[in-house]
Amino acid sequence: MAFLRSPYWLALIIPSGLLGGALISEYIFGLYPCEMCMWQRWPHLAALIFALLGIMFNQIAGSRMMILLAALAILASGLIGGFHAGVEYGWWEGITSCATAPEAGGDMLESILNAPLARCDVAPWSLFGISLAGFNFLLSVGGAMLIFTLSAMNRKGKTNG
Repeated sequence: MAFLRSPYWLALIIPSGLLGGALISEYIFGLYPCEMCMWQRWPHLAALIFALLGIMFNQIAGSRMMILLAALAILASGLIGGFHAGVEYGWWEGITSCATAPEAGGDMLESILNAPLARCDVAPWSLFGISLAGFNFLLSVGGAMLIFTLSAMNRKGKTNG
């Protein structure tokens, strides 16, 4: 599992896993995302792009910058998740209204009217009292810090990237 010590691979695995988990929870388990859930997905998508560029151009000087940008995007998603978790737990008020996820195809008005309502202030699922947004916060912030640490260690020549 040497690849887990590589900031390049972690920058790819973390957002892939979290974004994949979000899509599986939506399309397989029917946990429709609210607006703030969607906000958390965009930085993970950006992180994937940065990580892929960093891996593809691993021997080029700018590849380290791509991995650091990926880590920043992962951190941004985690911080949005932390804010969202606080809204779900009632620690503070959210800044959005609820969002819907209409089905594609067919009559658009009917799809919108029949789409399930996903509230930003209600966690649709939790484990050990931690919501999906809370898990995104924990995994993303922790993962980003690990990527930053490993990247700094690689720069000093302590580990192999």
